[in-house]
Amino acid sequence: MKRLLLIILSVLFIGTVCPGLAQAESADTEKVKEVNFVFLHGMGGNAGALQLLADSIEAQLPAYIKNYEFVNPDIKIQTDMLLRSYPNDVDIETWANNIADAINKHFENKENLVLIGHSMGGKAALYAVSHNIDNLADKVSTVVTINSPIKSLVNCYYVGGDTALDYWCAQMLISSQGVLESLVNYDSSQDGKWVSSNKHWLAFISSESSPLSSQFNVRGIDALPRDVDDSIVPISGQYSDGADVVYYGQYSHGDFTKLEEVSNFMADQILRYIFGGNVECSVFARGGAFERKAGFLPGMDYWQDLVAGVLESSGTVIHKNNSYFKWQEWQDIVGESSKGNIRSSFQTNQKNSFPILTGIKQSEWLNPDDPQDGRIYLITRAAPRSSVRVDWSVYQQGLLPLGIKRDHYEVELETGTQLTSIVQVSWETDDLHDLRLRIWSQAQSPFRWLRAQWRVYYKESRQIKIIDSFPVKTLSE
Repeated sequence: MKRLLLIILSVLFIGTVCPGLAQAESADTEKVKEVNFVFLHGMGGNAGALQLLADSIEAQLPAYIKNYEFVNPDIKIQTDMLLRSYPNDVDIETWANNIADAINKHFENKENLVLIGHSMGGKAALYAVSHNIDNLADKVSTVVTINSPIKSLVNCYYVGGDTALDYWCAQMLISSQGVLESLVNYDSSQDGKWVSSNKHWLAFISSESSPLSSQFNVRGIDALPRDVDDSIVPISGQYSDGADVVYYGQYSHGDFTKLEEVSNFMADQILRYIFGGNVECSVFARGGAFERKAGFLPGMDYWQDLVAGVLESSGTVIHKNNSYFKWQEWQDIVGESSKGNIRSSFQTNQKNSFPILTGIKQSEWLNPDDPQDGRIYLITRAAPRSSVRVDWSVYQQGLLPLGIKRDHYEVELETGTQLTSIVQVSWETDDLHDLRLRIWSQAQSPFRWLRAQWRVYYKESRQIKIIDSFPVKTLSE
């Protein structure tokens, strides 16, 4: 009993008179957070393909680390990078296993992994994490994909009418179709959904300006003449629900591997995503579709459509010609004169009637000089014992609120006959709050037709700061 009392008194004496000795153990330890980057090249690539991006991240890292450690003076940041080459003619499951094997061998005991994958490398990364290959999900915090073919390419229309698999077999001269079958047939949307729900997913996307743009043609050929694409993947296929999407401009599939300004931008966005900072993400605003059908006379029919306005009013006009002998015409004024709203466009579509026997003779604004008058003047006609039906819609301008700016658009020729195309797409104005698109399309007559889809997006500033969720390690000095 006396001995125990002496021990207690000794401890109290040391802690009071010599506090440095009591704190010796804490002075010999350091609190650390790890951030480890793994770079994954795409099909036909190697480790060197992502060297420029890795260099950009390495160059910008010190500033982010310094800022974080200044705000959190009791924590130090340790980083490491892994760049390796992988067999890239294999199916997605094999590719994912190769990634996991390399991490287990060369990044043993590393945590808080940020997988950065280009094209198929990103697709395989999502697969590896969502399927927890070799317990990889426990180590990974974030997957970054760059122009990855997330969605299946099966339904894409390729030049000449080839299937996606046939086209890429011919282009890549690959006899083994393992990687191509995964590229074309496997849809990674569910993988991405799991990663975004349980980890983090940052998706970089880009595309040409219009489906028939020659910006990124391969050997003078547009592989995907009905989509806005990056030369390989349609922009709409480069992400799916759940991703934090960053549109980085009109760049081709691999431009970031050789353009320093693009790699620097990506590096900055990735580090903002990790350490905190505004990341400008793409968010869906509006979407729709329109149809166009050529007339019965030989030639080429052209159209301009102004889309992405806000629907103000719509309706249907129906007329029946009861005469047995005479053609008949009707004049209608439809729509509303809504003061305060600036009109944008109108659509009139003839439905359920034979175009030779019925038609829209004239459609125009009732008061062309008054931008607040949303009424349409219609003249329709029909042959004896025929009926004409016209659906009409009026749209107003509908600008984004102040402080919110547009981001990008996606346009695709969804379906139609041969000899139809979307020729050009552009924003209607230079106003960054104006979401409206001008779309030029054409179809060779007689009776060829097309249906096009469009979607417009705005920028949303997000602060993710995933490093806050990283565990702190205590290391002995």
